[in-house]
Amino acid sequence: MSEPANWSDFFVASMGAAAALSGLVAVAISINLNHILKHKHLPSRAGEALLILVGAMLISGVGLIPHQPSYLRGAEIGAIGVFVLVMSIVSQISSLRTLKNPPLKWWLTRALTTPFTALPIAVGGIMVAAGNEAGLYWVAIGVLASLAAGVQATWILLVEILR
Repeated sequence: MSEPANWSDFFVASMGAAAALSGLVAVAISINLNHILKHKHLPSRAGEALLILVGAMLISGVGLIPHQPSYLRGAEIGAIGVFVLVMSIVSQISSLRTLKNPPLKWWLTRALTTPFTALPIAVGGIMVAAGNEAGLYWVAIGVLASLAAGVQATWILLVEILR
């Protein structure tokens, strides 16, 4: 059964993980701020990492609101997913405009991260809003992908930036 009450453990755990990773990204930014600011594309990448993780945290919070109608929960989740998707795309376009001939690996990895995080969340939110609670499985995929993207961003901002 896919009732929202059955998802509370998932949302509690994912909220904690997203909050911890958001804090780690903030620490990575503060430790390597001078290195990040030397590269025109990295400030937007750091902001995008925080956006994705805070989006996962907000979605987890929405999932924990008790006695909320499905249409409202779905609309909130979908709106967060769409916001993260649009803002990530805007950030990536802005970043690409600052670079001349960026390595394919850099922008391709970043461009592929967004659909795997935000799209499942947006689709799941729409499904939940339409009364299909199975959309929460899509939301879970997006939240887990967001956590993985957060780990990747932290690695880039802590380690790869110093290479």
